[in-house]
Amino acid sequence: MTLSEHLSNNRSPKRILALDGGGIRGALSLGYLQQVENVLRKQHGNDKQFRLCDYFDLIGGTSTGSIIASCLAIGLKVQEIKDMYMDLGDKIFGKKNKWWKIFEIDDLLKATYKAKPLEDELQKLFGDITLGSDKIKTGLCVIAKRADTNSVWPLINHPQGKYYDSADGTNKDILLWKAVRASAAAPTYFLPQIIEVGGGLHEAAFVDGGVSMANNPALQLLMVATLQGFPFRWKAGAGNLLVVSVGTGMSKWKQIPADVKKNNLLNWAKQLPDMFMQDASWHNQIMLQWLSNSPTAWPIDGEIGKLENDCIVGNKKDGGWMTYLRYNLWLDAETLNPLMKKSYTQKEIDGLTEMSNAGSRFELYDIGVKAASSAVQENHFSETFKI
Repeated sequence: MTLSEHLSNNRSPKRILALDGGGIRGALSLGYLQQVENVLRKQHGNDKQFRLCDYFDLIGGTSTGSIIASCLAIGLKVQEIKDMYMDLGDKIFGKKNKWWKIFEIDDLLKATYKAKPLEDELQKLFGDITLGSDKIKTGLCVIAKRADTNSVWPLINHPQGKYYDSADGTNKDILLWKAVRASAAAPTYFLPQIIEVGGGLHEAAFVDGGVSMANNPALQLLMVATLQGFPFRWKAGAGNLLVVSVGTGMSKWKQIPADVKKNNLLNWAKQLPDMFMQDASWHNQIMLQWLSNSPTAWPIDGEIGKLENDCIVGNKKDGGWMTYLRYNLWLDAETLNPLMKKSYTQKEIDGLTEMSNAGSRFELYDIGVKAASSAVQENHFSETFKI
């Protein structure tokens, strides 16, 4: 069966893996993914050749999540990605544009970090692999934001996609490293990525996919998998569709009202991106729990709780629109101290939540591994979705 036939086949249950953006905090996601891989490998007979690309029919991500998703889709094991990621994080967040270098002043005013180390490492990883390459072993969706049209672009490798190979566009020829670089072009961190689209007739300027409602891409991937405008058109239902969503950790907002009142324009400018990203992530979480009967449901707030008795379609007892799993955790002392059996200072927690703090990557991975050991359970992955 060809990739196109497999991705369009509605006769068997389908599995989706969605990976959040979050800069260097993607290391935490890898801790969760290692446990997911361990659980699924055990379920499938402890086959040493098992990869997550063998299990998931569609893997997608935003920003740092797109890097990990693409590595998984070309067949790398989580351990291989972890080794690469730790080296990558140090290189891409290691060199800031220097304010005293006058000849670099134009770049300094546009971005904090040099893009070349990121581009060099992505080219080493993916080489000449394109979105249409048979080296991509499963469905892949890289989510980027086209800044010149203010539109979210889910770049997919389904051969029947409208813009895959047609007069409207030839996305199959886009180099994978460029697609990932576009998804990870976080404003203020890196310069936008320019990609030729429409068969090379036009240039498009892309920024980080996290500058949208899809920094947590799970809902976007669900739409890609089921809406008629996309080529997958998979059948919904708790026994037909599994969505596994992995976060990069979350910071808790705790501010004194009097301090908020004193905020100046610069303070607001620094806070707004994280505020919007968290709002988008929580909106996606609400929608996905509303559509499912999830064993990993999060309490949303004091009014609606976990949406235990709410289902937007069908019956909650029947499982809803899909089977949904969400793995993530708070990055705060209340959560981390008992988990890691140590006392974190606020300064240490701030270091863990800072998306460009490469020095935190090993600690973040260990936190992910520790959290996943209890959060990712074998019974979450039912026999229904076994390969």
